[in-house]
Formats: sequence, C-alpha cells, structure tokens
Amino acid sequence: MTSQAGDRPEPVGAARRSKITPEREQEFFEAVLEQLRECGYDSVTMEGIAASTRCSKSTLYRQWKTKPQFVAAALRSHRRTRCIDTGSLADDLREAARAAGELSGRDTKLLQALAHAAPQDAELQRALREALVEPEIAALKEIIRRGVERGEVPADHPALEYIPAQMFGVLRIRPVLEGEYAGPDYLVRFVEAAVLPALGLR
Repeated sequence: MTSQAGDRPEPVGAARRSKITPEREQEFFEAVLEQLRECGYDSVTMEGIAASTRCSKSTLYRQWKTKPQFVAAALRSHRRTRCIDTGSLADDLREAARAAGELSGRDTKLLQALAHAAPQDAELQRALREALVEPEIAALKEIIRRGVERGEVPADHPALEYIPAQMFGVLRIRPVLEGEYAGPDYLVRFVEAAVLPALGLR
C-alpha cells in the first residue's frame, strides 16, 4: 500500500534522518493517533500532521518515508502492558473488563479507523496487533493461567479459549449494534452475565 498522492517522500538524497527529541517524536505520534480517531486513515496526511505540530513536512519524511510507516510507528508507541492480579480469577476478569472499558472509545476508534487500511499493508497490520491486540490477549492469558494454577477452573475447560474473543468481540460490536462504546460498567456487567457463568464462577 502506498501513501496518498500528496504524501510523496522527498528524493533519496534528501532522506537523511533528522534529530528530534523523544518528546517531540511523541508529540508527532499523538497528533497522528488523534487524527486517525477523529478523521479516519484516508484523511490523515503528512501535510496535516506537519501543520498541526508546526513542523516542516520534510522533517516528517526524513523520519518516516511514507504515511503507513509513520502510522505504524505511532501505533507502536501506543503499546502498553497491563498487570492485573487480585488473587481471584473472577475479580481479575472484572478488572480486565473495567480497564478495557476505560479505553474502549480511544482504542475502538483506532481499530475502526484502520479496519480498511491495515489488511492492505503488512507493517501497519503488525503494528496494530502489537499495539492494541497482542498486549490484551497476553494479559488475559496470564490471568487465565493463574486461575488454572490456583485450581479455580480446570485447564481443559472448553470456555477458556473463547475469553479473548468474547472480550474483543463485545468491544468491537457494541458501537455497531447500539451506537455506544462498551464502557467499564457495560463490560463488567457482560463479564458477570456471560463470561463468569460460562466458566462456572460467581
């Protein structure tokens, strides 16, 4: 996938990487992510980011050659890790739901903005998974592993493998079905009504 027609990089001879501070780099990334959430992927341009961050377009092209590379870098900067350990599988799942719900608007907007573009660009798709999908799956798997070790649920319980799909599914589908994001209260109620009973937990 290529960037938009107006987003052509400068000639190779001008592609020396500029020196910018980590703080300034993060400012660029935040601008990209905010424009993605508000306008969608197709509307994001190097010119627009340059204008909103008051820098030259050439500065951005020296750092990131194309729009997909720039967006991928911004997504990777957004990656976070989450550690939840209440000592109870049921409470861990409630806390994971609450934490996901607190960020559901921001993260779901990014997923929606990139739903069309990511499958067409391998690097963008990897960055999206690394930033928003894999950390959440890893956190849920760790929660489940501890619950199994404590004997709260058998390791071969057939519902265990579907927990990530349930959590991600309700985050993605509620805006489509009801026009609202799946906030903390909604997700906790979902866990209590659907996930915990399937695992035989209260």
